[in-house]
Amino acid sequence: MRKFIVLLCLTVVFCACRHKEEKSSDIFFKGKDSYQREVVLNSEPLRVVSFSQAVTEGIYLLHAEDKLVGISTFCDYPPETKNIAKVGDLLNINVESVLAQHPDLIIVGSIVSKATVEKFEKAHVPVFCLKEEKRLSDLPELIRTLGKLVNRVPAADSLARSFEQQISAYRQAISVNEKSVYYVVGYGASGDFTAAGNTFIHDIITLAGGRNIGKDLDTWSVSREFLFQQNPEYIFIREEDKETFCKTEPYSRLDAVKTGHVTVIRSGWI
Repeated sequence: MRKFIVLLCLTVVFCACRHKEEKSSDIFFKGKDSYQREVVLNSEPLRVVSFSQAVTEGIYLLHAEDKLVGISTFCDYPPETKNIAKVGDLLNINVESVLAQHPDLIIVGSIVSKATVEKFEKAHVPVFCLKEEKRLSDLPELIRTLGKLVNRVPAADSLARSFEQQISAYRQAISVNEKSVYYVVGYGASGDFTAAGNTFIHDIITLAGGRNIGKDLDTWSVSREFLFQQNPEYIFIREEDKETFCKTEPYSRLDAVKTGHVTVIRSGWI
């Protein structure tokens, strides 16, 4: 009789443990997003909507584009994104258009508000905020997180390692003959803005062997006096802004403009 009771107890314990294991195995993903919200996905997402240019490109790099059923109007790279339904821009998101795609996961970046996130949650659609990182060295972790979300972990690990190796190689190859660089974020009557030293744009300039004139700034804003005091040797600016910038006073008097050292950057690249 005693043996029977012991056996019965062990059976109950075993079944309870087994039930617990089966229950935990139902969870595909569990983790905190950039808003420090704990997000749980019970199954692998097969229909994903992306409201981040970086996330959309990352999904293509991880060869998970078959999961994309909707993207923002700003997601225009790679060219294949033209075949994906556009469900709104980053500031005016049409919730109904998004839900019409029947997504089982929505990934947003740094611009989408918490209020919009809450609207999707009320519709019982999981939302994961994956903010674009401020430093270049943080991007491998973003790639790994994205790999977990779209079930491309091996590909994400490989891509992240490759990225880390490239960053290391660039750091070792940095030239001591730095050229001063001005990255134009904004200009004109509304003010002048550039990338400060705590941004990944600064990291990119540095890795390329340049000296970011905004490296010691605490904000994106710069004074006109500061700009002419630095008088950068090279200027990088959005493709659509170059012509007007170079013809507008007082920017036309900068040495980089006079020597033709103004290089265009396509919107969305950075």
